[in-house]
Amino acid sequence: MPPFSSDPCLFRRRRKEARPAELLEAALTLFVEKGFAATRSEEVAKAAGVSKGTLYLYFPSKEELLKAVIQHFLGTEIETGVQEAAAADGPGAQAMEQLLVTWWTRIYEGPASGVFKLVITEVRNFPEIGEFWVERVVKPGHEIVSSLLRRGVESGEFVVADIDSAVHSILMPMILMCLHKHSFAACGIGKEMDIDPVAFMHAHLRLIFTGLQPRRADSGPVEAQKPRQPA
Repeated sequence: MPPFSSDPCLFRRRRKEARPAELLEAALTLFVEKGFAATRSEEVAKAAGVSKGTLYLYFPSKEELLKAVIQHFLGTEIETGVQEAAAADGPGAQAMEQLLVTWWTRIYEGPASGVFKLVITEVRNFPEIGEFWVERVVKPGHEIVSSLLRRGVESGEFVVADIDSAVHSILMPMILMCLHKHSFAACGIGKEMDIDPVAFMHAHLRLIFTGLQPRRADSGPVEAQKPRQPA
């Protein structure tokens, strides 16, 4: 731990450096709870303990604030995922399961999970935000999974007729888990149907990988054996 400094200038400088993150945390909390359109800029400033003018020093509009929220909480996780996918080795299924479960657990358990609900509920009224989302989240996130699938195809571990459809099949249930967390689960509705998210991710990916495994040309559905008649 660095030694404590009583220098007020140093303290103010450190507080100034921390302000953007504090503003983004306050903004995400309010945006998820109230909605982007219903949240006023002064509410974000108040929650972060600063003036409205200070907020606009860092983020000149509410739309720019939302873009910064997306990039800070989810864009950085996507960038980390890109790096982890590039560094992953071993068989495709093992690499994908380990990487995706670790990656999505971080997203699901952290504040980034709220960004999905926020964007999906607001994008129709703010198409510029949607374009930003596609460029910073959707496209690079798609590339993470498709690159791993292509690696599995090249190694002969997977047979994938349509990479894009396979990517959507893998990611959509995980996105739905984040939406559920910040909608039904946040209200305590349907608790008896809740499942362990990490166990679900493992089961979901193994189900997908089983479907992607190559089949022999002469293989077909296994017929159920008839019970033997007593002698």
